[in-house]
Amino acid sequence: MAITKQYLKSKPVCKVTFSILAEDAKKVSVVGSFNEWNAKATPLKKLKNGTFKGTVDLDQDNSYEFKYLVDDAFVNDDAADAYVWNDFASADNSVVNV
Repeated sequence: MAITKQYLKSKPVCKVTFSILAEDAKKVSVVGSFNEWNAKATPLKKLKNGTFKGTVDLDQDNSYEFKYLVDDAFVNDDAADAYVWNDFASADNSVVNV
């Protein structure tokens, strides 16, 4: 799992690329506070090596909670900037700071 960040000079936006290795998965999406936890909002594309990858534009100077949805199972990112407890899910969520 990996997160890469590319800050734009022209506006206060960061292009965040989410990627997760899930060779046997049929579908993967990233859900979080930036897309209202909508499983259909940010699907990731499967690459030939079995990695799913996608990029989201996020406003700078914010923190966002997220998880990967891998074939209907929620997965945290090992490369997250932090983790925060979520009472609704009764589990930790990954956090990305931009």
